[in-house]
Amino acid sequence: MKSIALRPDIHSLLQAGTVIPAHPLALNQQRQLDEARQRNLTRYYMASEAGGVAVGVHTTQFAIRDPEINLYETVLRLAAEEVDSAQLNRPFIKVAGICGPTDQALYEANLAVQYGYDLGLLSMGGLHGWTEAAILDRVRAVADVIPVFGFYLQPSVGGQIFSYEFWQQFAEIPNVQAIKVAAFNRYQTLDVMRAVCHSSRREVIALYTGNDDNIIADLLTTYRFTINGQAVEKKFVGGLLGHWAVWTQKAVELLAEIKACLSQGHAGLDQLLTRNVDVTDSNAAFFDPAHAFHGCIPGIHEVLRRQGLLEGRWCLDPTEELSPRQLEEIDRVYAMYPYLNDDQFVAEFLHTQQKLELNVV
Repeated sequence: MKSIALRPDIHSLLQAGTVIPAHPLALNQQRQLDEARQRNLTRYYMASEAGGVAVGVHTTQFAIRDPEINLYETVLRLAAEEVDSAQLNRPFIKVAGICGPTDQALYEANLAVQYGYDLGLLSMGGLHGWTEAAILDRVRAVADVIPVFGFYLQPSVGGQIFSYEFWQQFAEIPNVQAIKVAAFNRYQTLDVMRAVCHSSRREVIALYTGNDDNIIADLLTTYRFTINGQAVEKKFVGGLLGHWAVWTQKAVELLAEIKACLSQGHAGLDQLLTRNVDVTDSNAAFFDPAHAFHGCIPGIHEVLRRQGLLEGRWCLDPTEELSPRQLEEIDRVYAMYPYLNDDQFVAEFLHTQQKLELNVV
């Protein structure tokens, strides 16, 4: 099977850089799929002017793949249906999370193609004991089916550390179109940036931050290396982030402000660097690094629950709940950084959705 190619408008948007939220899973109190709210989350991201959405990723909960739950294909289908029915007059990037050993990854890649996804975000998690060579062979196999969005996942949530040489070879794989760096580590982030800059495909690969602990600084930083006597530069052009699953409309405004700063002689740079601290502080409340990220997904759900986008913060795993004092931390950052939330936008969005539903009825 010949791999699908990126549409020119999708390729252009990916290269220019955009906001791609990692799509959560909407559940009811019985921990079963809440289809109406699942669809509404996708509509919220589109209404927020995000440039795409990533579905079936960590934020969607890896347990959707368990045979007794079996929601992976469903969530891909629901998001694709919402995007297609919206008939947007702009490109919107559909990214499908892909994970597991090669056979599973190929199965998920083919499903993603079936539902019209543009790229596969290929997780390297859960492959402990595999050699780097074997993992690269897996990437090549998936890239033969769908354009690959690489993914450096931090070890705290199931990823592993790779060598610089791994990323050198990764960047040379045809049909690797982008890489999300979510190492949460500046040294490992640097490995990927340097490897891509040394790659013959450096002009092709778009780099996206997944470092939720350093979002704004990542997007403001130029990585520059001298290669064969010439300066080569790369930047993170956008973000594919769990943090951007909440307060998404403000994230869109933030990326636009960062791009304006970079294009206008770094005007407003000091304020943006200070805001980086505010965003990171908020992320600490949502993602729960104080307890090894145990409350990460419930933290995201709690924000969406407060806004009315979710009914509750339930996860598929009943033990996956907020950590001690995490609720108070979310209260604290809500009060301390009110300019970061998009509560008013969400209220207006939900009001519009309710009116549309009444008209349909």
